[in-house]
Amino acid sequence: MTKKIIAATGCPTGIAHTFMAKKALEDAAEKKGISIKVETHGQVGVENELTDQEIEEAYGVIIAADKDVDEDRFIGKRVIKVSVSKGIKEPDELIKKILSDDLPPFKEGKQRSSGKGHNQSESEDSYLHKIYVYLMNGVSHMIPVVVAGGVLLAVSFMFGIHSGEPGNAQFNPFAFQLKSIGAIAMGLMVPILSAYIAEAIGKRPGLIVGFITGMIAFTNGTGFLGGIVSGFLSGYIIVLLEYLMKNLPKQLDGLKAIFLLPVLGTFAGGLIMFFLSAPMSTINHGMMNFVAGLQNSSPFVLGLVIGMMCAFDMGGPINKAAYLTGTALLAQGNYFFMAGVSAACIAPPLATGFAVLFAKNAYTVEERNAGYVNFLLGSTHITEGAIPFAAKKPLIVIPFLMIGSSIAAILTYYMKIQVPAPHGGFIILPIVNHPFLWVMDIVIGALVAGFLIAWDQKRTARKENRSRSNFVSEPEKSENETNDEQELSLLTIDNIYLENNQIQNKKKLFHFIAEKAFEKGYIMDRQALIDAFDARESLGSTGMEGGFAIPHAQTPSIKKSAMFVIKTNGTINDWKTLDGQPVTIVIAYLIPENGSAAHMHYLSDMAQKLMNQQVVNALHNARTKADVFHALNVSS
Repeated sequence: MTKKIIAATGCPTGIAHTFMAKKALEDAAEKKGISIKVETHGQVGVENELTDQEIEEAYGVIIAADKDVDEDRFIGKRVIKVSVSKGIKEPDELIKKILSDDLPPFKEGKQRSSGKGHNQSESEDSYLHKIYVYLMNGVSHMIPVVVAGGVLLAVSFMFGIHSGEPGNAQFNPFAFQLKSIGAIAMGLMVPILSAYIAEAIGKRPGLIVGFITGMIAFTNGTGFLGGIVSGFLSGYIIVLLEYLMKNLPKQLDGLKAIFLLPVLGTFAGGLIMFFLSAPMSTINHGMMNFVAGLQNSSPFVLGLVIGMMCAFDMGGPINKAAYLTGTALLAQGNYFFMAGVSAACIAPPLATGFAVLFAKNAYTVEERNAGYVNFLLGSTHITEGAIPFAAKKPLIVIPFLMIGSSIAAILTYYMKIQVPAPHGGFIILPIVNHPFLWVMDIVIGALVAGFLIAWDQKRTARKENRSRSNFVSEPEKSENETNDEQELSLLTIDNIYLENNQIQNKKKLFHFIAEKAFEKGYIMDRQALIDAFDARESLGSTGMEGGFAIPHAQTPSIKKSAMFVIKTNGTINDWKTLDGQPVTIVIAYLIPENGSAAHMHYLSDMAQKLMNQQVVNALHNARTKADVFHALNVSS
């Protein structure tokens, strides 16, 4: 009887590598006479989804993915987990390994899940990669909460700084409701961050314990850093308890899930978090005394300390020490100190907004939207808007934010700005002594930090060679698409170019495509198309293997979808490829700004075609445009 195996492939936001891994595994299995079904996790979602029956019947499972796949579906099966690039480069080895008899059952003794969920497990992934995935599970769930609560708070301040305070002359009932709802939402930020980090590690019991320890972190003022600590603490406590209880009779599994793990996990995690949180009060008072003693220091020293404190934990105990000191000094008539504190608190969210503007294509749609909202949040003194960005890469982003906040505070103190209100952001500009200078100081600090964050984000994208796509996936066709474009290949004979001796590098190639696209009326602006190609390449190389590259660009300058094939007479050596070989055949896509999901399938289909050695050979041996056209229009 033929053995059946199953697989799942996926990369974070890309297209080509997901389907190249699928094709490579299918081809390797076919050579060995093995039946395989591959589930893909691409831009258009999960396709070719595995059923419970297929999982049950499978001899083994190969997970070649750099993103979350519901692994608990495969408990008790033979499982290999590798990166998506290994799925492309080493399919034969993976098939051979999954068929060997020395693989132990995956998470033996645990209960298999049949639904989708977050998951992490023992694998060939690095430990640091797992930590990153756990953290991002918390951050991704926290972002909508920060946006929802922050925006409502920001709108409430527009009715007046004290409009949400009953008994104040500015009191407004609607503003009070906005402020109350927004404050509750912001109060959930740390518990949700904690809960979903814990859930990624310890599943549902981890979620429960993470919520509770996250609330302890929040009520004890440890800020989002406390939420990260409580999340990892709760998740690993559950993992430890499950290990200690692994020999309990199976009849007690239900009791363990709804009683033992939540109760014991909450007790252990809560007790530890209380011990970790308690010293914060003493440290906080000490920091307040320290900060108050700096008020007569030089503007540089004072601004440097205030900026670093305000940006370090953004609402946590260190930030609060500076803020409460400023508030206390306001009561003494010192408006000078609070000006720097406010500037340092406003700069971080503005910095993240500038970061997504400077490195738009290096961020996900969700991150870009959060960054844009942060212009509003920062303008109203809501520092917490920067937390999702800081939580993602705390060791890098937080120091950059500290630099920006310090610059803003130092400039404010040097210019002797005075701010008589403890909150409100730019809403209080009418009562600031030098409003224009104050805004300028803050923007300068935010621009510096934003540039640094954007630079790091671009560098990270290039380093990891992520195959990201910036297309907008919508079920409807765009105004620029015809039905033929949705149903037929974009390729035409006229857009195939052979034996071009002038193209020796990527720069010349992109200029060549831009010139031809402009001549044929596909685009309105040559340079805009070149910039779009360059922006896409900065996220990760579109070089494949076997001498191929699949660059693609999306810009408002593109009037109509198009596909170009350029076969060079020489080679392009400055293109990073999977096998390190130079590029000789380029297949380029031009997509209008409002592209549809059909373009995702064009790219994925092309990636799979290039895993077919017959297609590859036919393209390399093609001598006429008709040869190229025929090779690319045969079934893969």
